[in-house]
Amino acid sequence: MQHEAHCQAPSHTQPAHNQHALHEHNHSHAHHGHGTGSSFSLATYATLHCLLGCAIGELAGLMIGVSLGFDPWMTITLAIVLGFASGYTLGLWPLVRTGKTWGDAFRIIWLGETISIAVMELVMNLTDYHVGGVQVSSILAPQFWMGYLLALPAGFFAAWTVNYWLLNRNIKQPCH
Repeated sequence: MQHEAHCQAPSHTQPAHNQHALHEHNHSHAHHGHGTGSSFSLATYATLHCLLGCAIGELAGLMIGVSLGFDPWMTITLAIVLGFASGYTLGLWPLVRTGKTWGDAFRIIWLGETISIAVMELVMNLTDYHVGGVQVSSILAPQFWMGYLLALPAGFFAAWTVNYWLLNRNIKQPCH
């Protein structure tokens, strides 16, 4: 299904007569077969998709920072930057594959993805910091992996509530 081809910029940037049609379209289709199209399933799928993108960048940043002996705050900053980069890329790629330019795709997803990624990154890094995963001297330390593994569900649950809210208010589009 080419659902991505129908994604539009968030409704607050659309003319009023297109908002209702876009809202109806978003709620009348199942999302790539990943659920019934309900707000719950759309939020779950969007959050899992976001988690995958953030987790890739997050892990790369944590591994690089800890391996190079960066202080915890520099490691967290690197993890956040790479989390945003991989999260955006995973959000943009399905739209680019349908023929949208990178700029058009970014205009469609930027607000919803930025909010979702920011919440996820904040909670994941706070969790990892408090567990002590970013404060170890080696990625082989069990505490490094414990921090990362606890950060994943913490980030998911925090971002799920945000994605549910964003999707229900048509701020975030179910484009990927």
